[in-house]
Amino acid sequence: MRNFSEVTYFILADFYGMDDLKPVYFCMFLIIYMTIVAENVVLIGVIYSEKTLHEPMYLLLCNLAVNGLYGSTALLPAVLSNMLSHSHEISLQFCQIQIYTIHTYAIIEFTILAAMSYDRYMAICFPLTYHTIMSHRVVKLIVFTWLFPMLAFLIVFILTLQLRFCERTIENVYCVNYLLVKLACTDTSVVNIVGLLSVALFTLPQLIMIFYSYAHILRICIFSFSKSKLKALRTCTPHLLAITNYSIGCFFEIAQSRFNSSGMLYQTKLFLSLYFLIFPPILNPTIYGLSIQAIRLRLFRLFSSKNRQVQIM
Repeated sequence: MRNFSEVTYFILADFYGMDDLKPVYFCMFLIIYMTIVAENVVLIGVIYSEKTLHEPMYLLLCNLAVNGLYGSTALLPAVLSNMLSHSHEISLQFCQIQIYTIHTYAIIEFTILAAMSYDRYMAICFPLTYHTIMSHRVVKLIVFTWLFPMLAFLIVFILTLQLRFCERTIENVYCVNYLLVKLACTDTSVVNIVGLLSVALFTLPQLIMIFYSYAHILRICIFSFSKSKLKALRTCTPHLLAITNYSIGCFFEIAQSRFNSSGMLYQTKLFLSLYFLIFPPILNPTIYGLSIQAIRLRLFRLFSSKNRQVQIM
């Protein structure tokens, strides 16, 4: 059995599958990261600069964009850096940091989406008191969506920090808790049990909130006039698309990491493992930017004024 202190780095084996296409992958991921940063920074800037958007729904959307930057920055710069390396190694400390940031990103994303479903429930089911109630609750909701995941994941993370490792090879392009625990040479039964319980802690409250909110929204729509149904559908569509997109990404990640993917094409495995870290941050600003008229108008005014300035110069 090796001493824990001997294992100071791990090898991210999936980088070796890129072979001679590394320049292509590097350019692709660089463009993706720049797009994520540009889209989310613009969305945050639009919400910050437009006073009419200083409402609970848009403040939660702003936090969704911040979390998108947080998650993609935890992943893509490290992926780009590793593509320039021949050894594809990651230190134990950086691997642990990456695990904490990526897992908290995932929990924060789902928690914000649950908070946004509650916001839509209040807006549709209690329209007369919505602004009064949510203006007092939105700050508490935002603080909770960040503090709960950060503190709750520490329970699992601290247990992982206590493990000793006998193997170095991680079958992925980034570190995740499940794959790191598999490399431990000590008993991991407690970590596995706590990990299973934490999945329920990190998902059930949010799922209950989402289903509860949309059950009541559906009930309101059934007994409403056609115009009210259309308005409710229009205001909920971006959120439902965001939840669907994130849920697909989580399913893909779990499917490729928990089950045997040795017979899977390299490109397919890479796509499935990176979906939940790339597509929500890149698609959420697009979904909301195209769906919400107030954001569309602000973006149109912003870019049209810039075009006029360029023409004058």
